[in-house]
Amino acid sequence: MATITSLGVGSGLDLENLVSNLMKVERMPLTNLQQQVSSFNTKISALGTLASKLSALQTAAKDLKPDALQSALDKFGSYKGTIGNESVASLTMGEGVRSGSYSLEVTQLAQGQKSRLDASNFSGGDQIAFSFADSSKDFSVTLSDPSNLTSVANAINQADKGVTATVVNGTDGPQLVLTGKEGAENAFSVGGSGVTGSVTSVQSAQDAQLKIDGISVTSSYNTVNDAVTGVTLQLKATNAGSPTTMTVESNYSDKLQKGLESFVKAFNDVISTVKSLGSYDAEKQSAGALNGNRILRETETTLRNLVFGQSSLQDQNGDAMMLSKLGITFQKDGTISLDSDKLTAAINKDPSLVANFTAEIGNRFNTGLDRLAGTGGSVESATDSLRTSVRGLEKRQEAMEARMVAIEARYRSQFSALDTLISSMNSTSNYIAQQLSSISMNNN
Repeated sequence: MATITSLGVGSGLDLENLVSNLMKVERMPLTNLQQQVSSFNTKISALGTLASKLSALQTAAKDLKPDALQSALDKFGSYKGTIGNESVASLTMGEGVRSGSYSLEVTQLAQGQKSRLDASNFSGGDQIAFSFADSSKDFSVTLSDPSNLTSVANAINQADKGVTATVVNGTDGPQLVLTGKEGAENAFSVGGSGVTGSVTSVQSAQDAQLKIDGISVTSSYNTVNDAVTGVTLQLKATNAGSPTTMTVESNYSDKLQKGLESFVKAFNDVISTVKSLGSYDAEKQSAGALNGNRILRETETTLRNLVFGQSSLQDQNGDAMMLSKLGITFQKDGTISLDSDKLTAAINKDPSLVANFTAEIGNRFNTGLDRLAGTGGSVESATDSLRTSVRGLEKRQEAMEARMVAIEARYRSQFSALDTLISSMNSTSNYIAQQLSSISMNNN
């Protein structure tokens, strides 16, 4: 087959341009297919944008739901604990805490037993034994060098059974100080084949003793858990006869406002995206990628139904709860806004009702959006349908591309033959003309 540059050389005709124009006509159906694929891909991308915004809204809704076995009030509550006399104790807030004020009097701190031995207490035997009220805690240590208190201390510490040993080098010689864990239950006695003589008591083991609103509480440790539900007390000093005030203050506004602000923003992002994708500019005669698409109508309908869905909760007047009671209202452009002052007033009036209604909103939107944007939802189904269409069109494109190659090859073969024929005819014509001219000259 002749090359592209040789086509038309023999005839002098612009056959290359003629083939090019014919192929433009032949390729028109292929061009239409390519435009369809491009249009579908644009819609797929637009649906991806919509799905992303709906997913963000669903995440914001999920964040309004309490965890399993957690109340809505616990989810949105934060608590701060204070002690009138901070030298007595500190507070840490935990699960289940509630606001309140209590009198705190610490009459005794928990402490561990301390006993002292010196070199004279070790007769050369190779064992030191520790006994507790709870015999399951008893243990003994074999000594490699009983005469060396540092070696004895190392052996006890390596056993790691609840008694620690330290060597104190005093003016009367080295002393072995044994320290037990806090609490009376951890009191111990010292014996064994390697110990002789009496052991000097430095400090007795005892429990912490305190009163909360006059109620006696005992703890083996200075860290007191759940004497008041959800509150951990770290005792620091005694204040017998001089009770101090322990206050737990609740705050529901911060978490509720933050959660609802995120929800409002995510909702408005969806509305803005729907408007943009479904827009139409009459002046420019340009439309959004999903203009007239049923998915946008379904999205708007779903959001409207979720916003105005019937609540199972009622306010103090017996009226069903609505978003407007939390300060959330619609704007003219379809977005919503949050009035922080109105929300705070509602929380101060009935924090439990606001927390429960907020959790209900989260659950309602999470469930409703799942049918729209979740796995197998409307957006995913529409996207899958478009992708199937694109794959079908691409197969048709491949077949048509192959057909175009064959058609162009046929055109080139035909025009090449025509080019050769015309060239041959031109040569014959030129030869005849030369012969006639020669005869004419001879006759003259």
